Amino acid sequence: MAIEGSKRSQASASQPPRKINVQKFAEARATELESLHSTISTRLNNDFRSRRNKRRRTTAFDNQVAKKRNRKRLRLIKVDKSNVSGLETEQKKNKSPLPRCARRRLELKRNPDSGFVTSGDGSKRLRTHVWHAKRFTMTKRWGFYLPLGLQGRGRGSRAVLRWFKQGALVHDASYNVAVQLEGPEDSLMAILQMVLVPSPSVQSEGVSDSVLSGITFGTAMLHHVGAPFSQPIAPVTYMWRPYQLSKEDDNNNCLDVVECNEPCRIGYRSCFRQLWLWIHASAFSEGYDALKCACQKLMNERGITINCFSREGQLAKLELIGSKAFQLLQKTVRPVTCILENCWQLQKCSIAKESDDFQNKNFFKLENEEHVSCAILSFTIKDPRVLPAKCNTDFPEPDSIIDLQEVEANDHHNLTGNLDKNEEVGSPSCSKPEGNEILSYNKNLWDASSRIDPPEEENELCMEKHQQHMGFFCLDNPKSRPPKTSNKVQCSRSCPILLLKDNNKKGSPMGWSIILPISWAKVFWLFLVSKGAHAIGLREKHWVACEIGLPYFPSDFPDCNSYLSLKEIEAIASRQNAEQRPPAIRPFRIPIPPPWNVVYAAFDKLSVRVKEAEISSGENMVGKNSMANLSYETSDVTSFRCHNSFDGVVARTSSMLTDFLNGIHGEHLLFFPQFQNSKSSFVKVMKDKSMMGKGQNQSTQISYSHKLCFVRVHLHAYKEGIFEDGAVVCAPCITDISLWTSSAGSIEGGLEMPNTAVGSYFKEQSSGKWELQVSEDPSSREYHRWPVGFVTTGFVRGSKKPTAEAFCEAVLLACLREKQWKEMPVNRRRKEIYVLVRNLRSSAYRLALATIVLEQQEEDVRFL
Repeated sequence: MAIEGSKRSQASASQPPRKINVQKFAEARATELESLHSTISTRLNNDFRSRRNKRRRTTAFDNQVAKKRNRKRLRLIKVDKSNVSGLETEQKKNKSPLPRCARRRLELKRNPDSGFVTSGDGSKRLRTHVWHAKRFTMTKRWGFYLPLGLQGRGRGSRAVLRWFKQGALVHDASYNVAVQLEGPEDSLMAILQMVLVPSPSVQSEGVSDSVLSGITFGTAMLHHVGAPFSQPIAPVTYMWRPYQLSKEDDNNNCLDVVECNEPCRIGYRSCFRQLWLWIHASAFSEGYDALKCACQKLMNERGITINCFSREGQLAKLELIGSKAFQLLQKTVRPVTCILENCWQLQKCSIAKESDDFQNKNFFKLENEEHVSCAILSFTIKDPRVLPAKCNTDFPEPDSIIDLQEVEANDHHNLTGNLDKNEEVGSPSCSKPEGNEILSYNKNLWDASSRIDPPEEENELCMEKHQQHMGFFCLDNPKSRPPKTSNKVQCSRSCPILLLKDNNKKGSPMGWSIILPISWAKVFWLFLVSKGAHAIGLREKHWVACEIGLPYFPSDFPDCNSYLSLKEIEAIASRQNAEQRPPAIRPFRIPIPPPWNVVYAAFDKLSVRVKEAEISSGENMVGKNSMANLSYETSDVTSFRCHNSFDGVVARTSSMLTDFLNGIHGEHLLFFPQFQNSKSSFVKVMKDKSMMGKGQNQSTQISYSHKLCFVRVHLHAYKEGIFEDGAVVCAPCITDISLWTSSAGSIEGGLEMPNTAVGSYFKEQSSGKWELQVSEDPSSREYHRWPVGFVTTGFVRGSKKPTAEAFCEAVLLACLREKQWKEMPVNRRRKEIYVLVRNLRSSAYRLALATIVLEQQEEDVRFL
């Protein structure tokens, strides 16, 4: 015992003192300081003056403007920055309002539980507005102040694509709004059938069951009531809340999931369910009204109650895309509890035939992102700001529900060991679940009435870290911390989130969406950016969507009203930019948006097998149940929309395209939506010589008195050319194709119309409508080519495989394919269709290959 006491006394004597007296320290080290001074003086030749070229300029020490600004800051010291009433009291006391910049600075620093900070005109600001405003070009759009793009002239696509392929990109998509529906499951399914295309009921059994159980999410086009024959609104992402059970549910004829051996859908038709539909901000008002109309219609028919309300200002959405997005997500997600609601349901319920395959996959390990597609992962994670610099956490996959709870308890103990002891971790979202509570773990995000504590303020965390550093260096007593005030807002260091994983696509990096409380948006945003994610705006997101091959809303959705609103803004900006130039160098006007109605003029010249019929936009001569007679409801719109509206239909599913062809008796047309990703079948059809004769025998059966039907195509330049937004897609002749494809042909000069005919190709009428003008000059008419569609998204500079998004008329594409296959040898036939593309301000035509998207995939509803 004596030896141990002596060791303790020696250890305490060897420790440095808590405080250091500077004067005594200098006297003890006097000899060392003198030797150091002599060494430095020798090197400087006893000249301790600073060099003239090393001096800092201090001419602003007597700045009167800075003094005035300093006096304003002193006046703001007494203002309680977290209390608006204190601000008003100070204003009354000083009898003069604070400057606008000071008021806005205090408003933007607040972090309320819900809502957005609004400007004087009512425009809402994101929680990351201050961060974006310092680095991005901001624009007022869709009721928000949004980051349009990085500072500059709108270039920089090469760097963005490089970040996308080699790093990670992050975008604040909190302007998207979730609409929550609550009610019986069968009633909610009936509402979705009225407004969504494709309807969840027409999907395969495995996909439909996984979406309905809350395991995965789905994408579809939102229509007005009466889909698919009604006006489309916007693409949406919808997701169900997983089945949640309690002891009370056992008496409501609901099956126990733990003991369930049948599919989960059986017995749940009358259960209370919740559903989210994420709608873009540009179409939120229209989509929200359509959902409320559908709910009201169903409530009147069935006499039930369905709740439909907006979650605007409560939930935030961050999009993380790129090849390194998953690695960055692993650094961010440190679960307090690693419960994955959907994965547990996959193991305990045989909702599909492939459930056994799902069980063998590591759903509980964030190690391989290829394991799941369209998955929804639920976590309650720690505040990323309090994570240690190096933290490796594995999530072992449990074999049963008992193992799951044990894993949960171990991870909860390990991951929360460094949390503050005074913090209350026993909240419903952070505690260990018991029994049936396991499925209601993320209830804070789904329950609109429940309050989620905001994160700790940055100054509190900085003070805590400062105290830890002081205690580490033994420079201060760690017990002497500032007392916590009782009137402080309750904060938390854990947050519930949802992770949405986008669909798999071969050869392209995956993306993730993070849904979290809006008060936590800035915390996660700053953490992701500090870990290497590159922030992007609306312009950069459009580039990435084109690189992936996905449509971008609203630019690539010409059949929606949001597209017309966006093009109206672009037309005004283009007109104002042209007016700023002198008349001598002012460019001629081009139609914005493209005049889609001019495609009608190509039928008489290109589709020789089409039966002549009067094309009327108000009446249809085909049966009401056919896809060929889609007539949308009209509404009061501006003159701009009336003259430039998209008078057509966009087929976004294979079944929709098939129904359209059946409605016009065009089954023999060379469209093959049933050959998705089947090269052998397509090659067999191309080499079949009897296909041409089959089409000739049925040439008189087409009835084409309906609206135009467009399909989305990918355009690739055959040899050269850059396609811009709004470029016109034209039908080529066989001689035009030979200019580029023939070995003896030469593309020098290529096909080019006279410069005088470029500006008069489209002519604006006095009513504001654009019409196609065919020149009477024989020399100019020789180079005229008839339009079949338009480009909505042009090439992205810097892309290794540039691709343009375009919409072309379906029947005209089928006629072009038939004509090309008939004139070409069998060994030269291609799956793609040859078309000509000409930019609106250019006179040169470029040959391109058009790939129909619906021949590559069954549905074309995915978007970015």
